[in-house]
Amino acid sequence: MTRPPRSTEKPFLYVVVCAAGVASGAGALITAAHERGWEVGVFATPVAMDGFFDTAAVEAQTGRPIRSAWRRPGDPRPFPAPDAVVVAPATFNTVNKWAAGLADTLALATLCEACGLGVPVAVLPCVADALAAHPAYRESLVRLSGMGVRFGDPYAGETGTDGSRPEFGWERALDLIEER
Repeated sequence: MTRPPRSTEKPFLYVVVCAAGVASGAGALITAAHERGWEVGVFATPVAMDGFFDTAAVEAQTGRPIRSAWRRPGDPRPFPAPDAVVVAPATFNTVNKWAAGLADTLALATLCEACGLGVPVAVLPCVADALAAHPAYRESLVRLSGMGVRFGDPYAGETGTDGSRPEFGWERALDLIEER
């Protein structure tokens, strides 16, 4: 398969945002990507669009609409072809559906296509420990890793004894796609 041509001079990064509490910090990833010279377009799962992050702020930050719904036939593509894709935060549901080849949302179809095109993909999982222990999830990680997908350390978001939560390592996703 050949990748469609790009229409920007800077490399273009697709960021896929899933419905996890830490999604509210997605702007930090976009800022870091811009600082590293990336143009950014955001895809979000339909549930993530329902209040998990500030969509207006992200659209202002990227200068582009967030993609969550399919475009109609004949509508132009709002983003150029990706040079890399980051999934952050990546949920249990998204990881398992993606590994199974299910493309029932635009975000999942984009991930399935990126792997088929050989585009580098980095994932920052945000999955509770109990879900991460599920055999299907572990098998999904193995399958996606075998497809060349790069994974950051898992993030369960568990509250510490002092009531704080650890930082979500947004920039680690960029490190993963820039490692060649």
